Amino acid sequence: MAGSQRERSKDRSAKKLLLLLLCGYHAVVARAWNNPHGYKVAAIGSRKAEAVCSVTPSSSSGATVPLNHRHGPCSPAPSAKAPTILELLQHDQLRAKYIKQKLSGTAGLQPLDLTVPTTLGSALNTLEYVITVGIGSPAVTQTMMIDTGSDVSWVRCNSTDGVTLFDPSKSTTYAPFSCSSAACAQLGTQGNNCSSSGCQYSVQYFDGSNTTGTYGSDTLALSDADTVTDFHFGCSYHEEEMDEEKFDGLMGLGGDVPSLVSQTAATYGKSFSYCLPPTNSTSGFLTFGAPNGTSGFVTTPMLRYTQAPTFYGVLLKDISVGGTPLRIQSSVFSGGSVMDSGTVITWLPRRAYSALSSAFRSGMRRYPRAAPVGILDTCYDFTGLSNVSVPTVELVFDGGAVMDLDSDGIMIEHCLAFAPTSDESFIGNVQQRTFEVLHDVGQGIFGFRSGTC
Repeated sequence: MAGSQRERSKDRSAKKLLLLLLCGYHAVVARAWNNPHGYKVAAIGSRKAEAVCSVTPSSSSGATVPLNHRHGPCSPAPSAKAPTILELLQHDQLRAKYIKQKLSGTAGLQPLDLTVPTTLGSALNTLEYVITVGIGSPAVTQTMMIDTGSDVSWVRCNSTDGVTLFDPSKSTTYAPFSCSSAACAQLGTQGNNCSSSGCQYSVQYFDGSNTTGTYGSDTLALSDADTVTDFHFGCSYHEEEMDEEKFDGLMGLGGDVPSLVSQTAATYGKSFSYCLPPTNSTSGFLTFGAPNGTSGFVTTPMLRYTQAPTFYGVLLKDISVGGTPLRIQSSVFSGGSVMDSGTVITWLPRRAYSALSSAFRSGMRRYPRAAPVGILDTCYDFTGLSNVSVPTVELVFDGGAVMDLDSDGIMIEHCLAFAPTSDESFIGNVQQRTFEVLHDVGQGIFGFRSGTC
């Protein structure tokens, strides 16, 4: 009898321990949508067409601005022409190549202010996400593309049809920087950044496009209640190889000194977050300032690159498909992964991608395979279907944080939105969709909060 009671006691203790472990595990999972069978339902085709442009509040009490896909109906200035999927993938390869060169410190690259557009390729008209801000006194509304892979911000000041231009002569608070100023020196190669009108900036993009002009400061209005009084930016008077699209400039959110993140460190603590909307027809947000506590976030240490301080990185530990860990050797991810708003798909080391694609294909056997689309080799024929069931995909980071990807963050154009790479890996913006992605640069952490837009 006593032995039976001891067994029942052990059984109850074991169940309690299992419950605690399960609770502890889910406490560090940013779960976009839970399915006990390891699948998610993804809508395809016309079901994604309805525009929903309202913005969900962020977790921060800082400055928040709406964030929209520039090719969608929620954009304040919708692009007339969106790139095809093949063009987008080609641009993505170029961007990945550029970042790899920066991380390796390859000789022959441009100075510190060399940046790249959010999707590269045929110039800045392929950038993905835009915000609307005001610059100057009185404020002039500007639609600017955001990029965590750029540091120097700039707006168009030249005469271009169809674009809302910023005229510095009409702003009572605009001031150009002198060639001897600290702000000019931060651009690098100061000797090449001077003219009779003061400090000059020059940004060369990987596709051959570029912008040059005067570097100065003015008032930046992020919202009616949030203003940056000494915003450093370039006033572009000359662009090459840029299509005349409806955008006014670029907002650099990188980690180096000239970026808006660094400029506003005293106010917002070098912390910002964004939520990239699940489709082109919905809105997200960009917020400056740390959240009110990290409740709802799962966190992982942020990696920084001394040879390329613009970029932010994370350390992947494993990937789960359909609820089953792939048990990838940790050495495969030892180089870290760049978390980037401008890289579209996620690029994984070949061994990791091989394991992921194999497991994903096993879970998609009910659907007929389709021909590869560019570099995407795991594609399916969903003809006649309005919904499909796809295996869950979870990214497991250092410290145990888990990102359970949204159904819109797993596939793109009916293909698995991942590709193999031989060296550095990247977490693309497709996988970040619907998550509030916190970049707490000051504290050195990334945070993920699911289902926020």
